[in-house]
Amino acid sequence: MHFTRMLLHLLRSRRRPTQGIWDDYSLPLRVLPTEIDIFMHVNNGMYFSIMDLGRLDMMVRSGVWTSIRNKGWSGVVSAETISFRKSLKLGQRYSVETRISGIDDRAVYFEHRIVVAGEIYARAFVATLVTSKNGTVTRDELVEVFGSPPPGMDLPDWLHEWRLHNSLPSPRRPAAHRWA
Repeated sequence: MHFTRMLLHLLRSRRRPTQGIWDDYSLPLRVLPTEIDIFMHVNNGMYFSIMDLGRLDMMVRSGVWTSIRNKGWSGVVSAETISFRKSLKLGQRYSVETRISGIDDRAVYFEHRIVVAGEIYARAFVATLVTSKNGTVTRDELVEVFGSPPPGMDLPDWLHEWRLHNSLPSPRRPAAHRWA
């Protein structure tokens, strides 16, 4: 279902007004029956899938989607964290608010907010690596496609530190499972 919904939003986003990649984005949505759990609210695991739609909308409407696809690049989430305030219920209207918080030498950091009538219900930060057949795309390569971040957009130290301290070893290194 999620793949079908992403394809639908890919087509919808192409018809929405264009914006710059560094702008704030808002994607209006409604809670679907496939997103709720037995407690009749959006399942916690669905929030990241919903936020994928916000990033897709941003990338398509900014034109970055076409640029990275033409280069053979792909995005892969390397870390994410979320905090919840209130639950979304079946049929409820809300928006996914999305913006880039910054970039470092390895990742693009997105902030997502689930908003109902101007109130934040949930907020997440997602670190995304952009990859090519040669490995992770560098910050300089990203800036060539995204353009330079606006003045004053500095990645908060805590967000950079969070990714570093939360990361697992590279896939080229072993990561044996052992409970301490």
